[in-house]
Order: sequence, then structure tokens, then C-alpha cells
Amino acid sequence: MRWTLKPKPSHKKVHLLAAELNVSELIATLLVQRGVETFDHARQFFRPSLDDLHNPYLMKDMDKAVNRIETAIENGENILVFGDYDVDGTTAVSLVSSYLKSYYPNVATYIPDRYDEGYGISYKGIDFADDNGFTLIIALDCGIKSIEHIAYAKEKSIDFIICDHHRPGNILPNAVAILDPKRGDCSYPYDELCGCGIGFKLTQALGENRKQTIDDLLIYLDLVATAIAADIVPMTGENRILAKFGLEVINTNPRPGIKALIKNVKKKVLTITDVVFIIAPRINAAGRIKHGNEAVALLTEYDLDQAEKFASEIEQHNSERKDLDKQITIEALDQIELNGEEGKFTTVVYDENWHKGVIGIVASRLTETYYRPTIVFTKSGDKLAASARSVKDFDVYNALEACAEHLEQFGGHMYAAGMTLKEENYIVFKNAFEKEVEKTISPDLLIPEISVDAEIELSDINEKLIRILNQFEPFGPQNMTPVFMTKGVKDTGYAKGIGQNEEHIKLFVKQSRSFGSSEGFGAIGFGLGNKLELTKNQNPFDMAFCIDENEFNGNVTVQLRLKDLI
Repeated sequence: MRWTLKPKPSHKKVHLLAAELNVSELIATLLVQRGVETFDHARQFFRPSLDDLHNPYLMKDMDKAVNRIETAIENGENILVFGDYDVDGTTAVSLVSSYLKSYYPNVATYIPDRYDEGYGISYKGIDFADDNGFTLIIALDCGIKSIEHIAYAKEKSIDFIICDHHRPGNILPNAVAILDPKRGDCSYPYDELCGCGIGFKLTQALGENRKQTIDDLLIYLDLVATAIAADIVPMTGENRILAKFGLEVINTNPRPGIKALIKNVKKKVLTITDVVFIIAPRINAAGRIKHGNEAVALLTEYDLDQAEKFASEIEQHNSERKDLDKQITIEALDQIELNGEEGKFTTVVYDENWHKGVIGIVASRLTETYYRPTIVFTKSGDKLAASARSVKDFDVYNALEACAEHLEQFGGHMYAAGMTLKEENYIVFKNAFEKEVEKTISPDLLIPEISVDAEIELSDINEKLIRILNQFEPFGPQNMTPVFMTKGVKDTGYAKGIGQNEEHIKLFVKQSRSFGSSEGFGAIGFGLGNKLELTKNQNPFDMAFCIDENEFNGNVTVQLRLKDLI
């Protein structure tokens, strides 16, 4: 593990901002590191407002999309809302379909089968639309590279509106409208929306025709916040606004489907982290184990009793998913050792029997043991399908692009991607990917990094600091939970291993210079059981940590969540 202390911002900027906001220079430093440098920007950061959402018509083709939908409604056409089977796709389909159905009945949904059809727009889905008299398909969280599929639909007199957030290729599909802020010719002010976020912008634009304000659309923000959390998009700009107000909906008036999912959660107020680890995996489990339609049924159900039945079924899928990813991870690690590939620049593994629904999770798990770009393949029909995961600061999409001659298709982001290839090309691709990563990755990127925001003294931790840090939420990429470093810390003799195999540690720490005083904090380190020896005999050590509040029996205390000790 390597610790990297973020560069200190300009002292002049920090000093001015601290004075303007009447906060400590530590808080001002954290803000400037996040690109917040002025009073107005700080106001937007600490007080996100729905008024700061951009005009949806600034997105290229939004006018065309709205006009085509209004024409379909006027003519009584059947509209099919199509989306991917992951959280972003199913929430987007739930949002757009339930919005349209609120005033127009001829709307249906379609989620492709992960195993039979694979990711994105499918010929089977287009045939379904043709057989059932749909003349307009709204594709969400997919479609930006589906040139041949859109052409196929055109032959059947089916129009497409694409709402996607993935990178476009050199050629765009021949759709009626393509809403994607990552288009080179789109000047929309924010290009980090997720698929559900773009679906929301479409409903925002449609709502203007019905004299609806943003307040009328608040009920959909629980879906948007869930998608933002699950898709790990930057927690900046519009995403921050939508996530904040979406979290408020989740915590005060969630739709029955989400209410059913969080029924047994004991926390009073859920955070984005809770959405990532509690709500999102369960929605994902439907598409991974059974079918994404189950997630849409849950998220669009208005009867709480029925929603609880759906949630119970999804809970079973999630338990099965956990067992599968645990077992496949063990098998994949065994394969790496058997092949003597521990020292490579990449992990590329394959087994035809691995469950396609969990290979993305397994890829993430493998990076915890071998920290390097990772691809997990399984059999899918007559081809192999895979999920890729990267490491911090390495663009796996670019690496795949360099190996594209061996792939049938691929798509994704800097840190996560999916692909298919012919089985006979597996070994040649595996070797090409290894060579490409070896050639382009900086060696230090293969060592897990803890990015430290600032070095502080334990005495800097007080109620005001914690109160302001809480207002940095919601956390996510480009606004991660601040990580601090403190040097010369000692345990007071409380240190112990906890957990079944003592894989975690619990400490009570003080800084050496104030060791005789009563000042100190409880600290917990998950997965740091191997560091227990460092803390014994009152030996001084340095620690990297986040500041948490721990609630127990109604009492709230400060607890340091340790990231590492040296």
C-alpha cells in the first residue's frame, strides 16, 4: 500500500476562502482540492439547489426527442422503453416508463435477457417491438454504438431515441435523436450524468410541455440517486444535486419498491454508501440471477404488499449471487496460481461454467488480491463474454481499444468495461492485453494507493470540523470521504483483534505528545488484523483514516475508520 499526500493547494486561495466562509484552513484546503474556490461555488457545494439544474434543452437532440414522443402520443403509437439490466438501466426504464404512463397508456418496457441477448440493444428486442406493434423505442443506458441494430429497426419502420452516457464511436447510429452529453458535438454543460440521469433530463423536458415544475418530478429522484450511487459517476455538478435530493426522497418518501428493500435496515438515515451497499446490489441481483424485468416490476409497483413480495424474491436472488461470487472468486484465484500468473501485469481468467451474472463482481474481488487490470470471461452462447475492471488512473477502455482486432464488440468506461470475443481468439487476446498493459501502465499504478487529503493532529478533530465534514456529503468520485493522516500515534493498551479470525482491529489512540491527557479516539480497522503488532507496547505509528460517527444505544461518538497503519 502506498500513501500519496495530495498536493497542498495555493495558500492564497485557501486563506481567502477560509476568511470568506469563516472556516478553518483545513476545511478550505479540502474545498479547494475539490475545485471549490469561491464563495458562490461553496454555496452551491454546501447548499445544492434544484434551481441549479441545467435546462434540458441544452442537450443536443433534446428537442427532436421530445417532438418525436409528443408525435407518438398524438398519433396513439405504442412506445417501448428499453434499457440495460443493471441498476442504471432498470432505474432509467422504471423512471421514464412510469412518467410516460402517468399520462399516456400505450407504454411498455423491455429489458434484454443477460444470457440470451447480452448487453445493449438486441435484435430480439427489436423483433419483439415489431411483432407487438411498437413504432418508437426509447433506449436508456445503451445504444450509442448500436449502429447495425438501429438500421435493422429502421427497416421495420421503428424509430429510436437513444439516451446513453457511454463514449460514442466515430459513427453515430441513425436514430431520430441521440441524447448523450459525451457526443463531441453536444455542448451540454455537464457530461457525467448516468443513464438514469439522462432519462430524468428527458422527463424534465417533457414536463415543460405539461407546465410541470421540478417539484412535480421530485418523486422520481429516488431512482436517479440509486443509479448515480451504483454507476459510480462523479459526485459533482448535477449528479451532486440529484443525489442529494434523491437521498431525501429515499429517507422520507421512497417509492414502495425501495421502501420494501430497506424495510429491515435499522439506520434512520441512509447515505449514498448505504445505497451502494444495500439497495443497489439487490436491484442488480434480479438481472444477474433471474431477469432485470423483476427489478423494473419492483421499482414501478405502487402497492406496498406486492412490492414486499417482489423484494423478498429479489432478496433470495441476492443471497444466491453472494454464494456464487464467493465460489467463483476462489476458483479464479486458484486458476491464477495454477497458471503461475501471480507476477503478471494483468489478470485474465476464463471458465465456461462461471455464472455470467457475477463475473463483474468477481473481477472487482480479484483486484483486491492482485491489484492490476482484470478481465473475467465465461461462455455466452457460441462466444465468450467478459467483464473488465481497472485500477486507479489506468484507462482499461483504451487498452481494450488497442486490442480491438481480437474482440467482437466492447464498450464501457475508464474503470469498467464489457466485451465479447470468439473462443478461438481468447489466448491471442489475453496475450495482446497483457502486452498492451505492460507497455502503457506506470509501475506505481500496480500498488494500491491511499490518497490522503491532509495531515492533521488529533487535536484538530472537534465538533465543528465533524459538523462541516458531514455537509460534504453525498460522497462519491471527485468528492470522496476525506482521508487524513496523523503521525506519532500510540494505542493506549486497548488494541485487540476482532472478528471471527481477528482480521480486524480495534484501538483507542492518542498522539504521543498528548499521551498523558484524556484526549483520544476509538478507532477501527477493517481487514487490518495483520497490523496489530505495530500497535503493541505503546510503539508510535502513523495512521491514515476517515472520521466517522458511531451510534450505539442512542449515543453518538467519534470513531476513526482506519485505512492503513505504518
